[in-house]
Amino acid sequence: MPVVNRIADYAADMTAWRQHLHSIPELEFQCHQTAAFVADRLREFGVDEIHEGIATTGIVAIINGQAEGATIGLRADMDALPIPEETGVDYASKHPGKMHACGHDGHTTMLLGAARYLAETRNFAGRVALIFQPAEEEGGGADIMVQEGIMDRFDIAQVYALHNAPNLPEGAFYTTPGPIMAAVDTFHVHIQGVGGHGAMPHETRDPVMAACGIAQALQTIVSRNHYALDDLVVSVTQIHTGSVNNVIPDTAYINGTVRTFDPEVQKMVMERMGQIVAGQAASYGVEAELDYEVNYPATINDAGKAGFAAEVAREISGEGLVVENMTRNMGAEDFSYMLNARPGAYLNLGQGEGAGLHHPKYNFNDEIAPVGASFFARIVEKAQPLG
Repeated sequence: MPVVNRIADYAADMTAWRQHLHSIPELEFQCHQTAAFVADRLREFGVDEIHEGIATTGIVAIINGQAEGATIGLRADMDALPIPEETGVDYASKHPGKMHACGHDGHTTMLLGAARYLAETRNFAGRVALIFQPAEEEGGGADIMVQEGIMDRFDIAQVYALHNAPNLPEGAFYTTPGPIMAAVDTFHVHIQGVGGHGAMPHETRDPVMAACGIAQALQTIVSRNHYALDDLVVSVTQIHTGSVNNVIPDTAYINGTVRTFDPEVQKMVMERMGQIVAGQAASYGVEAELDYEVNYPATINDAGKAGFAAEVAREISGEGLVVENMTRNMGAEDFSYMLNARPGAYLNLGQGEGAGLHHPKYNFNDEIAPVGASFFARIVEKAQPLG
């Protein structure tokens, strides 16, 4: 696999960085140890500027090229997940109940590898802004970094990100023009009934039956209220109620997720969900309140930037290992906020067979770190060439 030779030279260093980061997973905005490690490496590399404390623990580092020009942004997420680790590796999490189950340790390592190379060679015009972001999994760290002005402050003109992909061929790249990942919303339904003895249900207003009715009725939004070829997912993921076998409780709670691409479909879901919750509550004689949270928007690649990124990927992995019209999926990604602010592209990088993302046995494949770092380095050199 033709990775950049200089990056291949320090593949062992990258493995050591990644495994250290794997051992110190941190959640959401509290990536203090991770950010400190990143900043220390950036100082060793001799980058020109390091701006810390953005979105609490985020970093933007600047490397100047050898001529005047625009600024290109490269983003890596740093946060982990609240999952107990089951990998059994000797560098497993030292923080109980937390682990890098999504490969953000690898993403950070790939960007560090590119930073080292770019700071050494500076074979590009303009500047590169290295964006190390907290709170991708929960909290919308990308949104906060954009709100805190990184795009304007550092004059970023375009932006790119990679995410590893288990069970896709090692070193293969996947992207697509336009929508690549869905918008994600969260809904909560709080039901208030009147409890009582399980043997005397006629004396109650049963929130359990109301919860079942609401959960089933919500599925009619997908099956009966939208065009079948418009992507939509409505999933009830939690129902909590009751604690005793012969007592009808007073309350019930429903939680779930909605995934869309089209804002009009999203608006329809919100309206219909409100109508269904109100109508079902009335039919069961209970009170119900819907709390609908609009979260990450859809991740939408700029068509031209996605095509350009695929060209660069082919230089790294070859024609047969680049798919530039992948099927979009219903997962979500807060890099969407950066793509809403600037044109760019998001790509997946295959890491071979293994446990899937968010699984307690997941582990990033260190063999693909030089591949991702080479992609980041070459996209800077190709986008902003000298001469």
